[in-house]
Amino acid sequence: MLVFSCYCYSSEFNTVYGQTPNAAGAGLVWGMQTLLPQQAGLTVGSVIYRYTVTKETDDYMLVHVQNEDLQGPGYIFRETDDWSYRPGSTVNKLVQVGDIPLERWGQGSIEVEGFGTVSDATVIYNYQYEPCFDPQSNPACPGYIDPFVVEVIDGTEYVKDPLEDELIQGELERKAEDDEDEEEEEDRQRMEKIEKLGGLEALLGGINSLTLSAEAQARHAELMAMNYIPTTYLSVLDGRVYKEEVEIPDATLPSNSQGKRVGLAQQLLHEEMVQSQYKN
Repeated sequence: MLVFSCYCYSSEFNTVYGQTPNAAGAGLVWGMQTLLPQQAGLTVGSVIYRYTVTKETDDYMLVHVQNEDLQGPGYIFRETDDWSYRPGSTVNKLVQVGDIPLERWGQGSIEVEGFGTVSDATVIYNYQYEPCFDPQSNPACPGYIDPFVVEVIDGTEYVKDPLEDELIQGELERKAEDDEDEEEEEDRQRMEKIEKLGGLEALLGGINSLTLSAEAQARHAELMAMNYIPTTYLSVLDGRVYKEEVEIPDATLPSNSQGKRVGLAQQLLHEEMVQSQYKN
């Protein structure tokens, strides 16, 4: 379990001073996101480290205690100890770094260059931050502004409804327009598909045929999947057989021009009614 230890802070809103647990407790490489408190305005002022070197006196060896810079190439902190041609021993150091912001502290590590080993390493970061660095982080902070209060008149707070905000209203209207455009586009695509399939009326004429071609059957199945054919077109009436009782002495019927006109008018009316179903 990770615990942050603070050795001083005088009151709720004064500067908080603290130090991390041993960053190198689990190895010579460590992350900083779980090591330092993620507080706005936090800075690291100094680094304390300790380790023991084991090596041959005549060997070349450098030890780098370092942190990568998250906002640029290289390191935000790097302290190098030269152990070349010296016997192994233990080092303790306090290095001032000048209040570097939290956002720049990247991965930390102890790197060995040359011959030798490092053991019993301890790396501790001293930090500080202002609890009210961002006044909006706590309603009790000085300078906190209630985002819902428009103004105070004669001691009365007038609260703003977020749904009345111009930006929010504009976004809601834009979304409504997008939804409407999307529905129109879907309707347009459906109509194009129907026209491509040969027209609704032509297909309806082939539904009841007992000799549907493979192409007509495929078109019919596709239209049924689109839910564009009313169920009444597929209903079967409970009819009966009516025997023919009228006898025509002359097998040749005269042309009926009036009947043709009525039939054409009914056909046009039918087409208009069918098309109106898809405009609503």
